[in-house]
Amino acid sequence: MPTAERPLRLTEFDALFASAVRSVERRGDDVRMRLTGEDGLVERVRDLTARETSCCSFFAFTIDGTDQDLTLDVSVPPARRPILDALAERARELSA
Repeated sequence: MPTAERPLRLTEFDALFASAVRSVERRGDDVRMRLTGEDGLVERVRDLTARETSCCSFFAFTIDGTDQDLTLDVSVPPARRPILDALAERARELSA
């Protein structure tokens, strides 16, 4: 992520985790987050994950569901698992 964009995107992920994430589950090599929110949540998640993938192509995001019942699966290559672990832990901390 370009240095200037890093704080902004981290803030966006933190806000998403705090407002919409209801559970975080480690599933083998990936993480599944369940989210719920207001109208526009699906588009918000799609936009944020697309921007993250454009700078960090090792992330794979799968989005399924509706604004009120959304599943976000996140996976990375084995060498990037520590980053996925940190992301999952951050989501857990902020969603509590």
